[in-house]
Amino acid sequence: MRKVLRWLLLGILLALIVAQFVPVERSNPPVEAEVPAPANVRAVLHRACYDCHSNETRWPWYSHVAPVSWLVAHDVHEARKHLNFSTWNQYNPKRQARKLNEVWEEVDEGEMPLSYYLAVHRDAALSDADRALLREWATAAPQDSL
Repeated sequence: MRKVLRWLLLGILLALIVAQFVPVERSNPPVEAEVPAPANVRAVLHRACYDCHSNETRWPWYSHVAPVSWLVAHDVHEARKHLNFSTWNQYNPKRQARKLNEVWEEVDEGEMPLSYYLAVHRDAALSDADRALLREWATAAPQDSL
């Protein structure tokens, strides 16, 4: 039994070493435009949202270690597809208004920031004041364009 366990552990270790050589896309394309927001709102967005929802991702050390790197890169790429503050200029005004509404809905429902992201990035947690600021900003969009 010990021999089997030893071979199993050796196999797992070898698989983890080989996994480090699987390429992962961790780029930050150029920022095309900033989302129009007051400085205090932008500060909250940078702290709590931009790592995933912009082209200004800070790739932490663990994003370079497989298999965690695969999850981090996947989450960032999916988040950018859904909402990218760095390409705000690509959304027409109606879509921008919808995106702002979605931002507030996700924050209000506690869906964003993600709980497992907050476990590692405690500074991204939103205070009541942050939430009120985001609500005021996001709901200021003209309702007829939603």
